[in-house]
Amino acid sequence: MKDGARINSRWSQAHMMRCALLIAVAFSAPFGYSQSEKSRAVDDYIKRRMRDLHIPGLSMAVVKEGKIIAAKGYGVANLETNTPATPGTVYKTASLSKPFIAAAVLLLKQEGKINLDDKVSKYLDGTPDTWKEITVRHLLTHTSGIVRDPSDYHPYDEQEPTEVIKAVYSVPLSFQPGEKWLYSNVGYYVLAEIITKASGEPWNHFIAERLFMPAHMTSTRTTTVSEIVPNRATGYQQRDNRMVNAENWIAVRPSGAFLSTVLDLAKWDAFLYSDNVLSAASRKMMWTPVTLNDKKSADYGFGWYVDSLLGRTRIHHEGQFPGFRSDYERFEDDKLTVIVLANCDDASLESVALKIASFYAPTLATPQFTLSAEVPIHAITKGNPLTIKITAQDEGKAAPDSLVEMEIWDASGNSVYKQHQEDENFSTGQAKTYTFSWTPTKAGNYTVNVGTYGPKWTPSYAWRVKAATITVN
Repeated sequence: MKDGARINSRWSQAHMMRCALLIAVAFSAPFGYSQSEKSRAVDDYIKRRMRDLHIPGLSMAVVKEGKIIAAKGYGVANLETNTPATPGTVYKTASLSKPFIAAAVLLLKQEGKINLDDKVSKYLDGTPDTWKEITVRHLLTHTSGIVRDPSDYHPYDEQEPTEVIKAVYSVPLSFQPGEKWLYSNVGYYVLAEIITKASGEPWNHFIAERLFMPAHMTSTRTTTVSEIVPNRATGYQQRDNRMVNAENWIAVRPSGAFLSTVLDLAKWDAFLYSDNVLSAASRKMMWTPVTLNDKKSADYGFGWYVDSLLGRTRIHHEGQFPGFRSDYERFEDDKLTVIVLANCDDASLESVALKIASFYAPTLATPQFTLSAEVPIHAITKGNPLTIKITAQDEGKAAPDSLVEMEIWDASGNSVYKQHQEDENFSTGQAKTYTFSWTPTKAGNYTVNVGTYGPKWTPSYAWRVKAATITVN
């Protein structure tokens, strides 16, 4: 199950070719352009990326200080009916549901019905002894040690969350609560059940009444396959170079429960600027990185990833479900949010959303890099190690927390070796040199390819193919 998965295929050749195209069409945000020129530039970028990633339909919204400044649909919501995607198209949002679960828990905390340090056993019957130290806080921050996905999940059956939860009781914890961070969809099943017990009503009803209704989110609801949902998008997957219908699961997963639109999610973003439901103290807790037992922190708060990009605070979450991807990027320092929903699950939308953001905030414009590689000028004998010198020069703005990667391809373009250096801080104009090594095991001709990225590989700043060539005898 991939619900809410982070990028996990960055090493593939296909991904790298997509990165290459991304850089080919990369831009510095045209801040001096008129609104219409900016809109056309965003349109051109999104359309290129959709062609590159084989996305049938995509909707996006840009929100500034709680007000929509851009909202548009691209491509088609349904390939069979040729229905256009619009800002009002309804998509499965997958793990963008987690912030709503977290917000509901914090609302119940405000009302004195939940304590974040309550043990799970207070709300669930029959919890195993291994769960005795797990708290609500651990569940919210993915630090409980509970496995990522349920072992007894049946996507084509209507399952109560309690059935799925109890099936995991016998599964050992991955670590002691609070010791590490591990994304857990099961943990959010448990939180849904806690909401039900603490509020006295089904978790999804509580969220709809206490969050969606006050925010006027009229198109957001629990996923359903039987009820009529106006403007619903169909989900697709790329298989054997053709588009096919994705699986349409019946079971509702609290970890990825809701259908929504970019317009409704923009309303939610505006809602998060007010104290109407969640207090300022609750929002601060939600967006504060968790502290582990060893006093180190992990880049996750309550239902949100919390880190930085180019020195700007970044609050975000993505989602993945059969046939659908989603990404929500909120930059508190810039009062800017970008929301992107699409009806194909084959490609992450993080880089797309971040590039859109760079059009609207100068501080988020992508740094430019010049990349080069030096290798021995003579042929190499297989089995002998060789040294490869990589130079990355920042030609634009400062780029903190960057990553520099070397990847070697064979003559067929297949990746045979990779090495990278992360947590690199570049000042404007700074050049850094890295010494990597590789021991070839087969004779042939190879190319050295070099890339620079933001934290944790997103976004891609620059990618150079064939920075150097190597002959191995």
